[in-house]
Amino acid sequence: MSDFKVRKLESGHTRIRNVPIAVTPEGFWCCPSPAVLQKSLKQSNHHLNKHKKPTSPKAPSLPPEISPIETQTEPVAQNPDPVTAPDPTPETQQRKISVGFGRAETSDLKVVLHGKEGIAVSISAHKEVIYENSSFFREKMGLDSRVTCIELSDCDDVEICVETIGLMYCKEVKSRLVKQSVPRVLRILKVAESLGFKACIISCLDYLEAVPWVGEEEEESVLSSIKTLQINANCRTTTADNSNNNSYDNNVYRASPLLRRVVSSDTTTPPTETLSYIMDMVLKSTDERARREMKTLVLKLLKENNLWVNGSVDICTETLYASCRVCLEALLVSFKQATEPNFADNSLEKKDAVYKKINLEADNILWLVEILCDRNAADDFVMIWAEQDELAQLHAVLPVTCRHVASRITARLFVGIGKGEILPSMQMKTALLNVWLKPLMDDYNWLQHGCRNFERKVVEEGIGRTILTLPLEEQRNILLAWLGSFLRAGDSCPNLQRAFEVWWRRTFVRPYLADRN
Repeated sequence: MSDFKVRKLESGHTRIRNVPIAVTPEGFWCCPSPAVLQKSLKQSNHHLNKHKKPTSPKAPSLPPEISPIETQTEPVAQNPDPVTAPDPTPETQQRKISVGFGRAETSDLKVVLHGKEGIAVSISAHKEVIYENSSFFREKMGLDSRVTCIELSDCDDVEICVETIGLMYCKEVKSRLVKQSVPRVLRILKVAESLGFKACIISCLDYLEAVPWVGEEEEESVLSSIKTLQINANCRTTTADNSNNNSYDNNVYRASPLLRRVVSSDTTTPPTETLSYIMDMVLKSTDERARREMKTLVLKLLKENNLWVNGSVDICTETLYASCRVCLEALLVSFKQATEPNFADNSLEKKDAVYKKINLEADNILWLVEILCDRNAADDFVMIWAEQDELAQLHAVLPVTCRHVASRITARLFVGIGKGEILPSMQMKTALLNVWLKPLMDDYNWLQHGCRNFERKVVEEGIGRTILTLPLEEQRNILLAWLGSFLRAGDSCPNLQRAFEVWWRRTFVRPYLADRN
């Protein structure tokens, strides 16, 4: 609506056509859709091309309380006024579909909307209603009572603009928005804001506050419209005179309750505290299925959401590491209980409870490590895990059926180091291999056949790459120890032949090639 012109209404011969538009006792509401407008436009062009005089079709029968709306198609004047008429371009030489509401004989203002696709809608309106409800039209009309026609060019949404002007005749605008879709109300809100239709803006905001927003896309559309509305209101506030009657005040528009749906006003509970509470609830869940589903969901949300910007990464990492330490302490306590001398004398129920506790705490640690790896923040956990000497010693005493869950944590760390997700120092990697590689090889057969999601090749590649990042002497010691285990256990031991080949070439081939060069 960047261009507009005000002029007196020109008289001329018109041809009347009825379209399915209705007028309620309160005023205009049922406006034509773009399809109806285009259909009327095509029919008019079709009759014009055939040089046939258009005939007036029979008006559709409507209820007694609803009167038919007259649509008039009128040609553009052949000799337009060079000052007031638009340029004779193909876009301006278009057929007009005139839509009226109320009684046409009592209207004293015509509003012409020039839209896209060659549509121009002429609305028979009333100055008093338009002047009272629209600050845009009030500013354009000013104090000149002789204005009888206002034209708006480049109207992006003619259909909604017609509907919004019709809403100026309604006493309760909000009741007219009931059962409307959120996207359509957003379109009405946009037009109402451009027209300065304060009552409609407030009704749209009340509607958007009351209804649910379905889907992320719809939510983003609502928030974008509200933010645009606030920005425009602030711009008008800064440029307007200091007046107490500012219709663009944010408090009048009441947009804040809408934003409170997505922005918390509680400053006493920081997001990190809420996140810590959620993590604690998931970790302490007693239902296995619910815990597994929520772990998957929280991990997915943490991967999608950008919670690690503007310094919050450190706070969130501290929360995760605090949970890791709690789980490690619980795992160590359970290991000690399972290795007590008289543990075998306990009932089967008590032993199962301890084994379930071991499995739970190890699974919790594995979940936390997965989150840390995704955030590239698991470097320190490598050292924490490598320092669990007591846990590794107790691991050798326990049966493989319950201890193998600890080896899953070790395998995940090796995979993370091999993929570059974890970047520990050389000392950390050496300590990790010295403490946990042998327990992993002892449990390897069970991991292959007893763990559903265990990826053997990925784990073996991670172990090999971790070994090959150490000094050559360390590589030799570890790979020779592996070779002895592999020759005894075969497939029950990790297959590190690829890493062994690399170490072989580095030890026996590369020195001679260097001497030759």
